[in-house]
Amino acid sequence: MNVIPVQPLIGAEITNVNLNTVDAAEIAAIRQALLRYKVLFLRDQKFDRARHVELGRAFGKLEIHPLAVHPDFPEILPISSNGDVREGRMAPAADFWHSDTTFRSLPSAISILRASRLPALGGDTLWANTAAVYRGLPAEVRDRINNLHAVHDAVASFARHLDTPEKHAAFIAVHPPQMHPMVRLHPETGEPVLYVNSGFTTHVAGIDRAESDDLLRLLFDEVKRPEYQVRLKWHEDTVAIWDNRSTQHYGVADYAGERHLERVTVIGDRPYGPSEKGYSHDA
Repeated sequence: MNVIPVQPLIGAEITNVNLNTVDAAEIAAIRQALLRYKVLFLRDQKFDRARHVELGRAFGKLEIHPLAVHPDFPEILPISSNGDVREGRMAPAADFWHSDTTFRSLPSAISILRASRLPALGGDTLWANTAAVYRGLPAEVRDRINNLHAVHDAVASFARHLDTPEKHAAFIAVHPPQMHPMVRLHPETGEPVLYVNSGFTTHVAGIDRAESDDLLRLLFDEVKRPEYQVRLKWHEDTVAIWDNRSTQHYGVADYAGERHLERVTVIGDRPYGPSEKGYSHDA
């Protein structure tokens, strides 16, 4: 197994490994690479849905997405879209920076996404290293957010799926808004990570709404800096594995035609912040 970094702060390509036949030692090595590089890319990985689920379970218990599941494999989230940017019709894609399911009390930990049908051009995905984003903030901003919490709510991003009062009420009954620390300590590495995202974070708790909007705008803009990012050009049978606890991602909706990928996702744990562990960023 070779692990080849592709950007200074995030991302590595893994070669000489077959995800159909990986053993426990190789899974452990992939996990260690994931903790270091945040997102991993593997090319030419051909496997069926049953193997996709089995592979995900090697990393932990799998979640069921609240909006869309495969009829035969409920652990698989199909991600399908069709657009024509040339005609001004943008594909309905995740074209906003986000970490998956931060609206849950136990947000996603690790995702494994495989491409099966792709447009001729476009449809890349970007990831940002939110541990690096946190380190790059001015000290006074880190001090300000270390002990703050923010509210995460899926309704705004999922509005097109919750298009009736009944659907909206049913979703909120199961997935009410959650409050998470704005700075999360990674449960495996201990790294402090910026833990707000433009997809699901609605406001900072306990401060004026205008002040909250200004603070979140500043933090969201930092995630957009290319220095913290890596970009993947998909090919069929490419697999991306990422640590959802220390990254955000963005699906670029710049293509014409059909794009289909499938994902399994490992359930995470409750986010906790620096004040809960006696953390100091100067330590």
